[in-house]
Amino acid sequence: MASLTDQLMAEVQPALTTSGGKVTVVGVGQVGMACAFSLLTQHICSELALVDVMPDKLRGEMMDLQHGLTFLRNVKIEASTDYACSAGSRLCIVTAGARQREGESRLSLVQRNVDIFKGIIPNLVKHSPNCILLVVSNPVDIMTYVTWKLSGLPKNRVIGSGTNLDSSRFRFHLSQKLNVAPSSCHGWIIGEHGDSSVPVWSGVNIAGVRLRDLNPLVGTAEDPEKYNEMHKEVVNRYCFVCCFLVVSYILKIFFI
Repeated sequence: MASLTDQLMAEVQPALTTSGGKVTVVGVGQVGMACAFSLLTQHICSELALVDVMPDKLRGEMMDLQHGLTFLRNVKIEASTDYACSAGSRLCIVTAGARQREGESRLSLVQRNVDIFKGIIPNLVKHSPNCILLVVSNPVDIMTYVTWKLSGLPKNRVIGSGTNLDSSRFRFHLSQKLNVAPSSCHGWIIGEHGDSSVPVWSGVNIAGVRLRDLNPLVGTAEDPEKYNEMHKEVVNRYCFVCCFLVVSYILKIFFI
């Protein structure tokens, strides 16, 4: 029988034999280009591939990044509507998808984005069979599952941004209300990203001090300070604002 240490440290997948410095970004909208620019400024990748269905916009965005290489580390940047340019990627970030209409729930996006993903995911895996897929497109939890099924990859190589963005916004609002640094605020939003997510008030603490120990009603409808309204603000206020927050999350979990 394997020891407890051996079980805890069991290899999830074989280690990469190459440095794997190539990253592909699918979709050159606001989120996609924020990702691409940050990857360059943080000196994270040696090669960057951009893929989109709009050739003119794609070429313009590629040239914009290429012209800025004078002030950055030398990186090979290519762009194409053909997924062959993504070959050999270590990480593929999928930001493409149908645009969410004002007032539209993320769930109503499902079928439109599933159809789009059927043309994206198999092509990425075909050219980069050893890559990790990171899904940003909404509804992100469902689309991450769809990506896993379409890709045939092990589940540890298909990742969604989940409720990390919600949790980050939640912590920021706590910091503003309490006038402390966001890094000292700890709390989590769980469940599905967006409308149906749930704040875990029992685990919220400020520099280790649990808010429930100070106010047992915090986060409930009976709370006189109305902290429960903070989650509604997190969900409703930022439906269309997430570009650089998404990028910060990606850099944090993968590279920093």
